[in-house]
Amino acid sequence: MDKDLNSIVQKALLGDKKALESVVEEVKDLIYNLSLKMLLFPEDAQDATQEILVRIITHLSTFQGKSTFKTWVYKVATNYLLTEKSKKDRKAKEVSFDEYANQIDTGQSAMIRYTNNEGEIGLLEEEVKVSCTHGLLHCLNPANRLIYVLGDVLDLNSKEAAEILEITPSSFRKQLSRSRERIKNFLTAKCGLVNPNNSCRCKRKIDFLIDSKMIDPHALRFANHTKRSIDMMQKIEFLDKTLSVFRSVPIIGAPNGIMKEVRQTINSITF
Repeated sequence: MDKDLNSIVQKALLGDKKALESVVEEVKDLIYNLSLKMLLFPEDAQDATQEILVRIITHLSTFQGKSTFKTWVYKVATNYLLTEKSKKDRKAKEVSFDEYANQIDTGQSAMIRYTNNEGEIGLLEEEVKVSCTHGLLHCLNPANRLIYVLGDVLDLNSKEAAEILEITPSSFRKQLSRSRERIKNFLTAKCGLVNPNNSCRCKRKIDFLIDSKMIDPHALRFANHTKRSIDMMQKIEFLDKTLSVFRSVPIIGAPNGIMKEVRQTINSITF
């Protein structure tokens, strides 16, 4: 895939607009999923993805091939998410691990009042799981969150991730180890998917999160776009179940609306 993508990139650099659109198609889901994990809300991730794709299009000539194109794309994306987006976006506030633990413990119920429909319950359970997973990432500050996402969620090696973040591989590994330990300790202590001895189950939070308007059953943010990652966890052979909580979530396709603005940008470019 990387060889094919590099070939398309070279055509785009020579002024082929169809190739440029193909480049965008290849990387948009990658950028959207990174943005989603960093920003929590799909609507914010969509806006960020559009901005990042425009930057990639307008700065493509600066790609010199010293790294893989995917690494360069991640570098453009992370720079935007850590600088420009953080200045504009204050919706997804950081919370402490203790505060998040209190949120987990609050409002658990053995019975589901909202619906008896098993299909609907399955969707709502998945919505709780993915929402909770994304929310937990916001217990880390943006820099540490990004390090954890690159290293443990996206499974990039320390050399790749360090190049993206412009730090040393040693520094990346040290920072990843600290973030990994904090996430692991939390999930081991609180998540029933990781430790069956824990009381929390995604189903038990459905009513509370609907009543608190943290989940809208008529406008699900995540469950309509993914396979049930709760089921997929059982099929993933990880020694560390805390990783499967994150990696079991399938890649979510970037919303179709993203390409409309991007195509306008492509058509306006003069080579």
